Amino acid sequence: MAFVQNWLPPTREHWELVCRLWRYFPALSGLQWFISWYGQGKTSTKSRFNIPGKIAWATMEAPGFLTLLYIMFNLPNDLGIKSLPWGNWTMAGCFTFHYIYRALLSPLVLNPSMAPIHPLVWALAFCFQLFNATAIGGWLAGYGPTTDHEWAGQSWRMQIGFIIWAAGLLGNMFHDDDLREIRRAANREQQRKAKESGKPVEKVDKVYVIPKNGLFRYALYAHYFCEWIEWAGFWMIGGWNCSPAKWFLINEISTMLPRAIQGKRWYIKRFGKEKVGSRKAVVPGII
Repeated sequence: MAFVQNWLPPTREHWELVCRLWRYFPALSGLQWFISWYGQGKTSTKSRFNIPGKIAWATMEAPGFLTLLYIMFNLPNDLGIKSLPWGNWTMAGCFTFHYIYRALLSPLVLNPSMAPIHPLVWALAFCFQLFNATAIGGWLAGYGPTTDHEWAGQSWRMQIGFIIWAAGLLGNMFHDDDLREIRRAANREQQRKAKESGKPVEKVDKVYVIPKNGLFRYALYAHYFCEWIEWAGFWMIGGWNCSPAKWFLINEISTMLPRAIQGKRWYIKRFGKEKVGSRKAVVPGII
């Protein structure tokens, strides 16, 4: 049953159109090199239109894996495919696992607090997820490999790709948690002061220090770098001809790199060049 006729799940014609448009995304994300405003995270600004951080993050990220799974479970029926290859489901599982962590567990369970997000940022992220999930989901659900034979002889590449994907995911989780610990430590300090003074605990919304553990010793946005490693592994699992996975990685870098460069300037402005030291923005020793 189609959720949106000809689009969700997409016909091959519409899927190819989405994939073509998806390749032009860097032209849009490249505007960040010229615009300093970014209504999210440490650069979030006050606005009556802002969406509470946790709700905004979950609702703009979760549509990605939900869309992919919807396509995976519905498009094969439209194409007369009885079952999809195990390789397709492996990639779908990797994608879904990442976004269950990123879109649901991180904001709703693990993060002590999150800065509000501007509706424009929310809308752009929501569109990113829909385009990306449609491109990857269509490839996995019938417009890419449709038999186990097409995955035959590729187990070595898939295994290496999976190891790279898992290493990137674990690195991303580790560095995410290091950032959370900054907030948790601030919460503990607030509770200690409240207990001593007998006053109610104040809510901790924005607490920023320079992270120093793991790869943060070398790059301020090491969690971005780990995520790029993760999706490079994902692309390797699918093979170098898996165009949707390739463009996912390219579009992530085109979105996150200018954000990291601007973020480094923010750290220098707030803490001073001496405290930032020799840390790069995102790739240790390079960028």
